[in-house]
Amino acid sequence: MTSVSRPAKFWTFTVLGGASLLVYLFATAPAALGTDATERRTLSTEEALTMLALENDLTRTLFTKEIVGKGKKQGLKFDEAWADKDVVAGPLPALFLRGVAEELTMSDVPLRLFLGSDFPIEATNRFDGLQAEKFQAMRLDLKPQHFTDPSTGEHVSMFPDFASAPACVSCHNEHARTSKTDWKINDLMGATTWSYPEDSLTTDEFIAMVSEYRKGVESVWSQYLEELEELEAEKRPEVGDKWPSHGLYIPAHETLRDSIDQLANGTIFMDLMDKVTL
Repeated sequence: MTSVSRPAKFWTFTVLGGASLLVYLFATAPAALGTDATERRTLSTEEALTMLALENDLTRTLFTKEIVGKGKKQGLKFDEAWADKDVVAGPLPALFLRGVAEELTMSDVPLRLFLGSDFPIEATNRFDGLQAEKFQAMRLDLKPQHFTDPSTGEHVSMFPDFASAPACVSCHNEHARTSKTDWKINDLMGATTWSYPEDSLTTDEFIAMVSEYRKGVESVWSQYLEELEELEAEKRPEVGDKWPSHGLYIPAHETLRDSIDQLANGTIFMDLMDKVTL
C-alpha cells in the first residue's frame, strides 16, 4: 500500500472544515430579509486564509516538483539571483513565493504573505518574537497557528511548510549559507504566514483575496517566461500545454492554472471559484 505523505495528510484534514463551511455559505444558508446576499455571507479570516493556503500549497508543490525538479533534468537552471540582469534562470521555490508576496504588497487587498523558518538561508526569513513562539508550538504538533498580533492588530495564520520534494531538501542541505544540512523529505522546514487586518470578510472580499494571489502567481510566472526567452534557441523550452516531464517544455500560465484547479478538484473551494470569472 502506498503511504500518504505528511503534507497530504495535513491538507486532507485541514480542508474538510473549510469545505463544510463553504457548503453552508453557498448552498444551505437561508437568505436574510433586507440584506444583500453578498454582504450577509461572511467567512472568518481563519477560514478564508485556510482556503487560500491550500491554493498556495498546491501551486508551490507543483512548481517545485514539476518545474524545478524535472526542469533541471532538461537542463533548465534555477538560481537565487534569477532576477539579476546577467542571470538567465528561473526562481527557486522560496523565491517564487517571495515574488508572489511582493506582488500582494502592491495590491489594494490588505493581505500579506511571509515564508519564515527557524533555520532560514536568508537571515531576514528567520521568525522572531511572537511568530517564533508560535512556530515552536507548531513544531510540537504540526498544526496551523491562528492568532492576533498585539503589535499590529492583524489576524495571522501560520501553516506548516513541509519539504515536499527532493529539490527542496537538496537545495537547502547543500546551500553555502545553510545552517542545517540534514533536511529530509516531509520535514517541517518553516511556515507560510498570512496576515489580514479584519477578523472576517465577505465572499466578495474573499474572491478579491484569491484573485490578487492568482495575479501574483501569473506575474511571477510571466517574469520567468521572459527569462526563458533569453536562452539560446536550442536550449529554450517550448511554452504551451506540455511539461518538463515530456521533454524540453514549459507550461503556459493557462496550463499551470488548469493543473492547479485539477489538483484541487473535489474541494468546495474550487466550487466557489467556478462561480466567479476572475
